[in-house]
This record gives sequence, C-alpha cells and structure tokens, in this order.
Amino acid sequence: MKQSPGNTMTAPIRRIRFVWVALFFCFWTLVIVGRLFWMQVVQHKEYVERAHRQQEHTSEVAARRGVLYDRNLRELAMTVTVDSVFAVPSELGDRANTAHLLAEIVHSDANENFTSQQQILARMNNSRNFAWVARRVDTETAKRVKELNLKGIYFWKEFKRFYPNNDLAAQVLGYVGTDDEGLGGLEHKYDVELRGEPGHVTTALDAKRHALGSQCVDGCLGTDGVLASQGTEPQPGDNLVLSIDANIQFIAERALDAQVAKMKAAHGTVVVQDPHTGQILALAVSPRFNPNDSKHIQAGSLQNLAVSDVYEPGSTFKLVTYAAAIDGAGVEPTDMVDCQGGAMTMYGRTLHDDKADHFGVVTVQYALEHSSDVGAAKMALKLGNDKFYHYMKDFGFGERTGIELPSETRGLLQPPKRWSGTSILSMAIGQEVGVTPVQLVTMVSTIANGGVYMPPHILLDDTDAKKGGPQLQPMAFHPENQLPQQLPDGAHRVIKELTAAKMRAMMQGIVVEGTGSLARLNGYSSAGKTGTAEKIDPVTKTYSHTKLVASFAGFAPVSNPAISVAVVIDTPTVGTGYGGTTSAPVFADVAQQVLEYLGVPHDQPLTTKKQALTPKDIAEDGPADSGADLNAMFAEVNNLPKDDPLRMRANGDAPATEDKSDAQPQQAQVQNAPPPPAVTMTQRSGVMAMLPQKVLAAFRAHGGTSSTMPDDTAANTPIAAPKIEPVAQPRANGSIVVDAGTRVSVPSFSGIGLRTVVERAAAAGLKVDPLGSGLARDQVPAAGTMVPSGTEIVVRFGR
Repeated sequence: MKQSPGNTMTAPIRRIRFVWVALFFCFWTLVIVGRLFWMQVVQHKEYVERAHRQQEHTSEVAARRGVLYDRNLRELAMTVTVDSVFAVPSELGDRANTAHLLAEIVHSDANENFTSQQQILARMNNSRNFAWVARRVDTETAKRVKELNLKGIYFWKEFKRFYPNNDLAAQVLGYVGTDDEGLGGLEHKYDVELRGEPGHVTTALDAKRHALGSQCVDGCLGTDGVLASQGTEPQPGDNLVLSIDANIQFIAERALDAQVAKMKAAHGTVVVQDPHTGQILALAVSPRFNPNDSKHIQAGSLQNLAVSDVYEPGSTFKLVTYAAAIDGAGVEPTDMVDCQGGAMTMYGRTLHDDKADHFGVVTVQYALEHSSDVGAAKMALKLGNDKFYHYMKDFGFGERTGIELPSETRGLLQPPKRWSGTSILSMAIGQEVGVTPVQLVTMVSTIANGGVYMPPHILLDDTDAKKGGPQLQPMAFHPENQLPQQLPDGAHRVIKELTAAKMRAMMQGIVVEGTGSLARLNGYSSAGKTGTAEKIDPVTKTYSHTKLVASFAGFAPVSNPAISVAVVIDTPTVGTGYGGTTSAPVFADVAQQVLEYLGVPHDQPLTTKKQALTPKDIAEDGPADSGADLNAMFAEVNNLPKDDPLRMRANGDAPATEDKSDAQPQQAQVQNAPPPPAVTMTQRSGVMAMLPQKVLAAFRAHGGTSSTMPDDTAANTPIAAPKIEPVAQPRANGSIVVDAGTRVSVPSFSGIGLRTVVERAAAAGLKVDPLGSGLARDQVPAAGTMVPSGTEIVVRFGR
C-alpha cells in the first residue's frame, strides 16, 4: 500500500524537538536581555564608577585659604602658590640614584626626615604611580630640581600659607600645618571658614594608567604638562578683618621684647584696647614664634598667654576693690582710713603693707596711691562678701570674655560660700583670684569709659558682612570719646559714671604721686595701677618671695581716654621685680608712641629731652646723690648765664660756711671755697655768699656790716636788693634775693607729695622739675629765695 504525499513530507520533523529548541532560544534570549538589563540599568552607576576608577584619576584641588587682614587691610596671613615635587616610580630608572640626587637638593634641614634620601627612596618603592619627593619648596629649590631634568619627576602646584610680617602677632594668628589645617590662633578657631570648599580635577588614563593630555577648567591646579579633562572649581575661603592695627602691634611687641630681655623674664604680655568699643588694637606676647617656619616652632611659644594664662593680679586688682567701695559703700576719696601702721589682724591672720610702709590715718586716695594692703582690705570689708563678689563678676572676672580666640580660660573666682574667713582680705589685694591679661585690660577700660563693661573683640563687628568680598574697606582706628549708641551683646553698666570719674582721678594720682611714677607720659596725662604678685612655689606650696609677676594697667589721656594698656611680665630676675619699675616703663613707652601715632591731642605741656623724667633719671637721682647734682641741674634747666648770681649760688662758686663755734661771725672766704651740699629741708644754718666788690659796697652802703646775715629764721622778710644788675643778697636761712623785675619767693616743699608741690609752685608762678618719688626731701634753690617768675625749681623726692 502506498503512503500519501503529506505524510511523507512531515514525517522527518519531530515536533517535540522543535519545541525544545524554541524554548531554549527563548530562554537564552531572556537571560541575555536580563543580564543586559541588570548591567545597563540596575548596576549602571556602579559600572560607570568602576570604569572611571580604571580610566580616570580624580584629585582634590585645595581652595585658596582666606586672607587675615588688620583693620587697615594690611595682610597678616595670605596664601601663595608654590611647587611641590613628586615622582611616578614606574617611570624611574635607577630609583636609588634618583633619590640621592633629589635629596642633595631638597634635604636642607638635618632635623627633617621627610626629605631625607632614605625616606624618598622608601616612598618610591612603596608605590608605582605616585610618591612625594618634597612639598611646598621655595622657588630656588624648584629651579634646581627642574635643571636635573629627571624622567618621572613632576611638579604639582600647591598653596602655601605665608605670613609677610613673620612673627608679628604670631600667637593671635596661629599657623597651619602641611595639609593646610589651622593649628593655632585664629587659623584654628576659624579653620572651616578660612579653608573654603575644595575643587576636583579628573585626568584620563591609558591602559597602563599613564595620564593623557586634555583640557583643564580655568583655575584648576595640576601637574606640569599633565592637564585635567574635567573638574569643579574650588571656592576660596572667607577673608577675616581683625581689629588689630599692625603698627600698634609692632610698637607693643618691640617695647615688650626689650623689657623682657632687660629684666631676663620668663615671658610677658601687652594688650592695647579701645576702652569705648572693647576692640583689641594690639595683643603682644613675648617670646613669639615664626609661623613661616612651623617645623621649628617650640611648643611653649604657641600658648596665647593673653587669654590662657591665669595669674594672681596683685595690687592691680585693688582698682576693683576701691571702685566697688566708692560705688556700693558710699566711700569718698577724701574719707580717712586707718592703715594701722601697715598691719592688721583678722581671724588670726595678719595682713601687712610693704615693709617700708607704715601708714597711719590717711585719705582713701592716699591709701590707693601708695598701694596700702590694709587700706584695700578695709574697703572690701565695707562691702561684705556678697556685694564684693557681685562687683567682681560684673567687672568680668570668673567668666570667659568671649573674645574670638581659642583656649580662653575663665580665670579663677570662687563663690562666697567657698570663701574662708579671710578670703575677702586676700581678694581685696588680688590674691585667691586668677585673671587673664585680657580680663585685666577690660576692667581698666570699664573705668576709663565711664563704668560700662564692653566685651573685648579681636574681629571687627562687620566682618561677617564683608568677608570674602571685594567691598572690603580699611577701618582705621580713630579714638572716640563716647560709647556707641547701641551697646553690643554682653555690655552692661558696672559702676556709676561719677564713680568712674573719681576712680580716674585717683588712678592719675597713682602716676603723679604714687607707685606709678614711671608711667608718666610726655605731653599726655596718664592713669593706672601697679601690681606685684608673688607666685606659688611648687615645692613649698607657699608664696615665693623671689618669683614675682609684675603688672601695670592704665589708660591715657585721663580726661578723654583713647587707649587702655595692660602690661604683665612674668618672673623678672633683674631689678626689684615690682610692677612700678618693671611694667610701668613698658606702659609709658607703648602709650606714648601709640598716642602720637594716633594723633591724639596733647593735654599736658611738652617737656624737652633734658627736662623729661626718665627711669634712668630716677634710678640715678636716688637719696644718696650729692646736692651738687641738683644745683647743676637747676642751672641747666633754667639756662642761667655763667655770671648769674643764682647760678653762682647754686654751683657753690662763692659760698662760705658759718662756723657756729666762734663767738663772732667769720668773714667770708673769697678764694678756694669748696662747693657745699644742696640745702635740705632740715638744714637751717646760715649761708655766706661771695659778691662782686661793687655789689658788696652797695650792700654795705644800705646798712650791711657783713656778708653774713644773722641766723634768724623768724624774720623771714626778703632784703631789698640795690638797683645794680645783677644784685644778689644772702639770707640767714640759705636763700638769696635777686632783683629781676617780677620776683617771687620760692615756697617750702618740705615733706609734701608731688601733686601738692606742683600746685604750690604753679600758684607762685613757678615750675617744678621733679626727681624721684615719695615726699619732697631737697630743693634748689632753698625756700624763700627770690627768683624771677617762671623759674623751674628742682625738687628731689624720696621715701
């Protein structure tokens, strides 16, 4: 039987096999599509990132760090572009020889290991693609490396922090590390703001991971000859404007450095402040460091002692005590206080004044001027513990001031509940309380500006509105005589304005008549307070009599304060170590120069160089000086002619001494008369004078019988001189009479202070050239001498 044709055609086809083959291809297609979907869609981002890592190299580009300006927009810290050297080890031939050649150039400091030959070679052996050789090298070093023309050595542009004034305000500015991280001062405090936002540079790589040349975005930093394909622009950091004036800062640092070196002290601090705004004009610390050479900075010099060093202020703290007593206890400067001979006992503790001081009942002003501990303690007792503590807190002690500097301490001030029975005595004189120099100068500024506490600042108030922009404008300091209309946060009244005025007058007395005589200025009035604090001996745990902290805090001019200055010198080893002799001269030096620099009008008469009272003059014109020095000085300051009778009398050219052992007066000796000592306030003996023959003849014609006048101190009537030019007449008490038209009698200044001497002399139409401090001991010419109006009287003061 024959098969049909249809059956013959389909017989070889196996339908089941076809189905399986079709299913297989469908499944294979689905797998491929699924895998592609997984790779291209689900894991697209991951594979793109892997491709970028294999084909490209992304580097971070540091942003340019912000500039630190002074108030006049002088750069204190800025950023410059320098070369850093790196190697691609896979391209190097003899690595050891290359490391040796490079180290010969870049390894200039034996104490630095990073650029040594061994370290360079080790980094080359540890990496195939990148190894640092030296970072941020100077221009000369980069030039020498380029001249080697070594294969595989490249240069990378980096930013380097640069301080154009080297160590100026070093503790304020701080410094940055190798990775551009702020490590001190404002660089650390405002590191985030100054660093800005870094950018990124992406460089294409070939199969061997070698960089390919391409185009870089504007402003990107990269390697020499290797350009980036794409990147993001770095955003520069913010610029900050400080309240510091670089010129005032330099003045303060120079004066401080000189005194620290002279006194061989451990360190010192000077803070200059605007009393009406609280702005810091200068903050000097000695010794300092050079932030441009951060590799050799000593750890001890990094500390900003103005805000982090706590010390017992000593007698400068008496300003708080007296201000609080006047403001809160109704004390007046003219009130009397019994200093009890310089010692008082309370709860078994005896408080002593200085060993040379044994004051009795004196005025409150006198007690402050002469820094009586007993007087200060009695002022504090009038207030009581709680009230005294309240005033101390209001003056800013025991709290951080909020100044824009890192590591500020709050100081030390215990609440009354933790005081002992005699703590109030200690705190009244600046013990059992710890302060910083910034707190001290702010307290003085509170008194200077009329009694309002103004928080200190070292950044200008409007910095935030201007930083980073081209609209920055210089803000030169011009002294104001009033507080701002809108007080800043933290400002508050501490004492009444009348109290502040009384305190300013008392503080001026400290400089004029008290312990701060070396703080006097030429052409400006000044006020302040000295302080000498004993440091705790770590061995005996008691106060040391040899390790002292000398301080002075004051302001000038008195009537319209332009600046406040605090000077603290730690552990002076030369001289007395007292604040009046160690720190007060620094105040005078700084204040004088700053006021002249600011153009502050003079409120006192200017004196010549010969007339100016200097620390050297005071040191040399002590009580042991001969009277002949006073006589010579009197003749010099008054420009007396050689034949002037006053000069002859002062120089001892023609005097004769009276021998009281003889019954009859002796005739004056004409020749070879030895110069006598200066006439002191205790000497009442008669004095003989040698006169020209025509003067002597005229004298006798008017009734004179001898060149020696009777020793009659009761009859103190000047003898009229004959009308002969020049005419001089001796008197029994050592004075002489000169006919010079308008003549005045020299008052007696015996045993009175400088202020009273100046007032009495002014009332008589005379001037005073003072020497020393304390009470008047000697004067030339003697009391009762008739001299022309305007004559300058030389007066020596002593204790």
